[in-house]
Amino acid sequence: MKKTMQAVVYREKGRFTLEERPVPELLDPRDAVVRVTLASICSSDLHIKGGFVPRAKPGIVVGHEMVGVVESVGSAVTHFKPGDRVTVNVETFCGECFFCKKGFVNNCTDENGGWALGCRIDGGQTEYVRVPFADQGLNKIPDGVTDRQALLVGDVLATGFWAARISEITAEDTVLILGAGPTGICTLLCVMLKQPKRIIVCEKDESRVHFINKHYPEVLTVSPDECLNFVRTNSDHGGADVVLEVAGAESTFRLAWECARPNAIVTVVALYDKAQVLPLPDMYGKNLTFKTGGVDGCNCEETLRLIAEGKLDTEPLITHTYPLSRIEEAYELFENRRDNVIKVAVECS
Repeated sequence: MKKTMQAVVYREKGRFTLEERPVPELLDPRDAVVRVTLASICSSDLHIKGGFVPRAKPGIVVGHEMVGVVESVGSAVTHFKPGDRVTVNVETFCGECFFCKKGFVNNCTDENGGWALGCRIDGGQTEYVRVPFADQGLNKIPDGVTDRQALLVGDVLATGFWAARISEITAEDTVLILGAGPTGICTLLCVMLKQPKRIIVCEKDESRVHFINKHYPEVLTVSPDECLNFVRTNSDHGGADVVLEVAGAESTFRLAWECARPNAIVTVVALYDKAQVLPLPDMYGKNLTFKTGGVDGCNCEETLRLIAEGKLDTEPLITHTYPLSRIEEAYELFENRRDNVIKVAVECS
């Protein structure tokens, strides 16, 4: 194995740099080192760059969406061996604490638990990554599933899958999804698995509305300005039965509860740049149930199976591909949402 590698490093607020870093080594018997074949850029990386993730440590290698090949494993790793093709879960979790045993791996109490990769420990926008708790944090990619098909499994698809699961969607429901970015579209794909009566996607970007209309013509689309009246007209009880807020703006946070019918479920999936306010006097009598999403990536094996069966397909979201040596260009494209970008794949090795 080579001694050094290229890596994208968070230096300070507003600045990522492409640097030479030492190739990681096993630090714990439960670790694995994975050679990253394909990575991606996530909006959460932009939150780190913007200084909106206080726990992110300057000097860490960023990136938490990746697939690759196992290079080496610690002596306590039993499920994986060198040569295995794997997805890497954005969540690091021990599998033994109270929350892990309940399936709430995002809340793992280990010091490396939760979102660690690319935030508190070195992540995957690089050539090699060390993965703690490898038996929990890796999943084998089924034969016949490509790296591009599996790339989004460990983060944005896991986010959408978890959000759809906790939203208690039924066959009679009208479901409103606010936002058609990468996480919003992954949420849409997972909501579609529930086969509700009606799905409405609210999005202001015309290119993303076109993407939804092209790939998922059965889904209704609407702009934010028209959303409230549209949802009331196209629902059975004066509002959506389930709302999933994936856009992350102050206006969409308000729209989420305004568009919900009384006694509906509102699932907040998005990250926000600042605190949001619930105007309780205005909401009095709606009796809403709010749930917060996030990534509880304990269903990656199931999502990989669904991909292998042709029931989930996130590859159309990958609109651009760059080599790692040009990742600064990829960031500029993604951050400024140029050329109708949705997701960028980064070829790392």
